[in-house]
Amino acid sequence: MRGHALVIGLRIAGHSPVHRAPLWLKYLVLVACGTALVLWRSPLVAAVLLAAGVALFALAGRRVLAAWAAPLRYLWWILVILGAYQWWMNGPWIAFMVVGTMVAALQLARLLLLTTDQSDLVDGLARACAPLRPLGVNPDVVSLAVGLMLRSIPAILGCIADIADAARARGLGRHPLALAAPVVVSAVAFAQQTGDALAARGILDHPPAAGPADRDGDNRPPTLG
Repeated sequence: MRGHALVIGLRIAGHSPVHRAPLWLKYLVLVACGTALVLWRSPLVAAVLLAAGVALFALAGRRVLAAWAAPLRYLWWILVILGAYQWWMNGPWIAFMVVGTMVAALQLARLLLLTTDQSDLVDGLARACAPLRPLGVNPDVVSLAVGLMLRSIPAILGCIADIADAARARGLGRHPLALAAPVVVSAVAFAQQTGDALAARGILDHPPAAGPADRDGDNRPPTLG
């Protein structure tokens, strides 16, 4: 498994207590920890939840624990810049709180993805959004959007890695100009293929909104070509 897959959090098979925990409990723990990070912004809360995250990764098994540091290999420079800025502006404790809060939230969310099958995750999200249907929220559309996001980001990152490997093989190194155009073309092609697949299944077909003329019966609704 490539490193970019572990950054997003493709599921790692296992039979640990974290893997076997019911989805509602995982969501509850994630929401509770996220709420604590937002409401009680302090270095102590950040440190406690960082430690709790590492403990849960360890409880989920050796392979999951080995994936803990995967995003830091790609995001470390952002965290360093952010931490240095906060240290300069507000001092070391605030810098630790900001960076620690970001890392704790990221890792707890990744743990949910690393230990939960995507189909279960999407189905659970649809059930959780079902009470919002009277407010105009379509649970199926929400779950579909999340499922596409979880599938698209690793695919695009994998495409970037493949293009970078091809560029290095041709002696181009990591020059941004050598990567930008192929990455954009591949991303657009992936989006087009995804849209075509959705359209072929009728998922993108929605009845047109009725205008004043339609409500009066003066015009027929437009038809798809």
